[in-house]
Amino acid sequence: MKFLILRFSSIGDIVLTTPVIRSLANDKVRKEVHFLTKSNFKDTLLHNPYLNKLYTFEKEITEVIDELKKENYDYIIDLHNNIRTKRLIANLRKTTRTFNKLNYEKWIRVNLKKDILPKVHIVERYMNTISFLNIKYDGEGLDYFIGEEDENVFEKIGFQRELSYFVFVVGGAHNTKQIPNKLLIDIGKLSQKRIVLLGGKGDIENAEIVVNAIGGDITNLVGKLSLNETAAIIKYCDKVLTPDTGLMHIAAAMKKEILSVWGNTIPEFGMWALLPENMKNRNHIFEVKDLRCRPCSKIGYDKCPKRHFNCMLQQDKNAIVEILNN
Repeated sequence: MKFLILRFSSIGDIVLTTPVIRSLANDKVRKEVHFLTKSNFKDTLLHNPYLNKLYTFEKEITEVIDELKKENYDYIIDLHNNIRTKRLIANLRKTTRTFNKLNYEKWIRVNLKKDILPKVHIVERYMNTISFLNIKYDGEGLDYFIGEEDENVFEKIGFQRELSYFVFVVGGAHNTKQIPNKLLIDIGKLSQKRIVLLGGKGDIENAEIVVNAIGGDITNLVGKLSLNETAAIIKYCDKVLTPDTGLMHIAAAMKKEILSVWGNTIPEFGMWALLPENMKNRNHIFEVKDLRCRPCSKIGYDKCPKRHFNCMLQQDKNAIVEILNN
């Protein structure tokens, strides 16, 4: 049987699909698994051994639709579920199982503050799309694979992987999901180990502010590495301090101890750091409970709509430091 999985964005969302890929590939009935995503996310799955083929497109699915038609898939697993995937499915004319994004339930939670969301992780909901095959989630968490060339990053930056260090993730897709500079600085000043800052090119300015304020034993790699080189740095660290972002899910896939700090979004949306069943106690969630304005969005904003940003500025930094240094 041949399957095509659809998920076009983002890094974190694609990492969260990896249990579906693994479960299909490991099923007792041999299955061929293909994946379609946007080209700027291909590194996320580039080294995944459970995939037979990885298809990508730059702007429109028409770039690859002729190739996909030749594959003659048995099933399409639509984990993206938008107009673009519906157009593709209409063209391929194959049996499809589609992921329920729970947009209505999330809208109710954000706008009416009424919780009707299912109490399950999004991975379990992804897995429901292949439940017709009698395949269940194996409890092994997420996957992320890198190549030997990515692990050479330590030589590239002149840093010994044997050193004991914490990773602090700077930035995120939306400002209201990011850990504020002041909180990173306050925690960093109390860190008992070397700190390595990771983030994208858009986070360089904030990283420099954090480095200058903390001083001491800190390495700033923000905006200097590829995605998979960044994953290599995470692979060998001791703990990861991160907001709700893609690097949080990569850290979970690397089976790291995670301290996740939540701002305008909430774990109840089903996207907390998913570790294997026997490692759940290594996932530490920090959030300011009982704020009437939270969650203010299922994704995020450039600025706090209420202008106070209490969901981040009122975080218990002492509790974070205690677990970080434990």
